[in-house]
This record gives sequence, C-alpha cells and structure tokens, in this order.
Amino acid sequence: MRTTLDELQAFTTVVDTGSITAAAEHLAQTASGVSRALSRLEDKLDVTLVHRTTRRLELTEEGEAFLVQARRILASVEEAEEQMALRRQRPAGRLRVNAASPFVLHVLVPLVAGFRARYPEIELELHNSEQIIDLIEQRTDVAIRIGTLRDSTLHARPLGSSRICVLASPAYLQTHGTPERVDDLAGHALLGFTQPESLNVWPLRHAQGDGLPITPAIKASSGETLRHLALAGAGLVCLSEFMTQTDRVEGHLVQVLAVDTLEVRQPINAVYYRNTALASRITCFLDYVADCLKHETWAERKD
Repeated sequence: MRTTLDELQAFTTVVDTGSITAAAEHLAQTASGVSRALSRLEDKLDVTLVHRTTRRLELTEEGEAFLVQARRILASVEEAEEQMALRRQRPAGRLRVNAASPFVLHVLVPLVAGFRARYPEIELELHNSEQIIDLIEQRTDVAIRIGTLRDSTLHARPLGSSRICVLASPAYLQTHGTPERVDDLAGHALLGFTQPESLNVWPLRHAQGDGLPITPAIKASSGETLRHLALAGAGLVCLSEFMTQTDRVEGHLVQVLAVDTLEVRQPINAVYYRNTALASRITCFLDYVADCLKHETWAERKD
C-alpha cells in the first residue's frame, strides 16, 4: 500500500469543499479524476472514508480519524517545501488578497510598490469586495477583514485597529451649520451603509445611552462611496480613520461632536483558511503589511 499525496489532497479537499465537483474545481482537475483518487485511497486503506449521496458527502468514523492524519501529513510536506523557499529568500507564486475597497485603495495600494520590490517573484492579485467572501469558493489566499470576526473556520492574524468618528466637509458645515449636540443631528443629512445595520450605529453618547442608531438620508454599500459623498458636501458620515486620515490632515473633512464621541476602534485582521499550511508568500505579505502599519498613527496595535 502506497498512498500518494495527490490522493490525500483529493480526500481533504473533498471534505473542505463539501463535494467532489467543488474539490475538482479547487484543484483544477476533473470530477472523475478526484473521484477515482478518493476511491483508490479507500481501496488501499480497505475502508470507506466518505459516504456519498446525491445531496451530500458525510465522513465515516474511519474518515474522521484518517482526516486528522492526512491533514498533518500534507501540512508537514507543505511546511517543508515553504521552508526551503524561505531559505532561498525567493518566495514565489500567485497571491490572491481580498479586502474591502477602502482598505485596498487607502492602505494596500500604497504598499504594493515596496512589496513588489522586495518580493518580485510573488504574483500579487488584489480583489475588492464589500461583502464577506468564501475564501475557497473565490480561490482567495488571504482576506483582510475589518470589524468583529464571526467565522470560526478561519485563522486570524491581528494587524491593528482603526478608530471611527463622525465627519463632514467644511463646505457642508458652512451651509448647514455645525452640530453642537447629538440631538442636533436630527436636522442634518446623515450618510450611512446599506448593510450591515451595525455600521449605522454611530459611536456617540446621547440621552438614551451609548451608540446612536441613525436613519441615513443616503445609503451606499461601500465606505469609499460614502467618503466621496461626504467630500462632496452631501452630509455627515461616520468612517474609519484608515480611510480618512489624509482628508482630515488636509482639511477636506473635519470631525464633529468630538466631545460626545466614544472611543470605538474597529479591529483589522488578516484571515486565511484554517486547514491550509501558511505559505511563505502569505507570511511575507502579512509581515510586510504589519510592519508598515506600525508606522501609521491610526493603526493602534496591541501585541
């Protein structure tokens, strides 16, 4: 009996993706090829690892036990290969990174030139998404997520945090007046998100407590769109400092209701699939981004 790494990879990917078809797409193979690899593995082990039905796949007790060992073997092989790449100091290959548009534009894009100069053999792909994506389905290596994490199937590496505050353009304030109290917001145009609703709770103290739910006059799915609306004088907005730092320094946006603003910081995490050994290209990218963010005044980090 000589189990191959390809057979182990087929087995673990079928489990991770939930179907032979999805596993074949993820591995860039045919569904029949993945199915044959899984059958060969079961024949060699003389056990049934997965019960196949028309609707779903279900691990057997033997399959669950073997899965642990299979993951360990694959992780060890990948780690050994990556260690050799690190020893050569030439990490290479495609790296797909996903993040919300504001983070891509204001944080990652300025870092690309320096990263490419240091790691020219890494083929970097930046993908924008305002929604939380499935890393496997979108073939993404690492995603940057802002806010509280909910997906327990992912590993997370903290990169920092960014404060949120209420802002407006000087032109808007000159025309409509500057709110002096939280109650004054009732007479102003407020800019908010289409979803999730949690982003439309502003970090303000008011008579009923902490955190003010707002009813937006204009909604947008992207923080970058809301930023441009605020710059154009469309209303007041609540956004993170990482995307408004330059605007505030240059005076294009100014904070309002600072005295009534709570210290609320959005955590920034890099996430990657829990069952994937950390590739050197991912390590290099995250190390580079984390090191750069140490020098940003907005990116408070607690190690």
